Amino acid sequence: MATTSAPSAPGGLGARPSVIQLAIKEKPALYAAFIPFFPEGGIFIPTTREYRLGDDVYLLLTVMDNPQRFPVAGKVAWVTPANAAGNKTQGIGVRFPGDEKSRQLRQTIEDILGPTAEIASRVTHTL
Repeated sequence: MATTSAPSAPGGLGARPSVIQLAIKEKPALYAAFIPFFPEGGIFIPTTREYRLGDDVYLLLTVMDNPQRFPVAGKVAWVTPANAAGNKTQGIGVRFPGDEKSRQLRQTIEDILGPTAEIASRVTHTL
């Protein structure tokens, strides 16, 4: 999994959303990053950058061999801080918006993962 981010203004009024490019190239990485318990779906992004719940994030996501890059204007809905219990990876969970593009992205991810996408006992970055 590869991430790059562009600088943005700190949180608060008038802050620009952070821009993150994320390429998930392997099925196990997608499995670990996908957050199915958000109604719209979501993705975990490993990062050492500081975020707060509700921060806007503009994500350009590439999934596996799919040539399409999915633009997602999401919000931070999960924060795993540095030195989190259980040796969890530091990062953020970005909740997808409730639009048609996000529904297509969620469907694409679920098609790749198959029946493993919804297994409640799975080990991921968030659980």
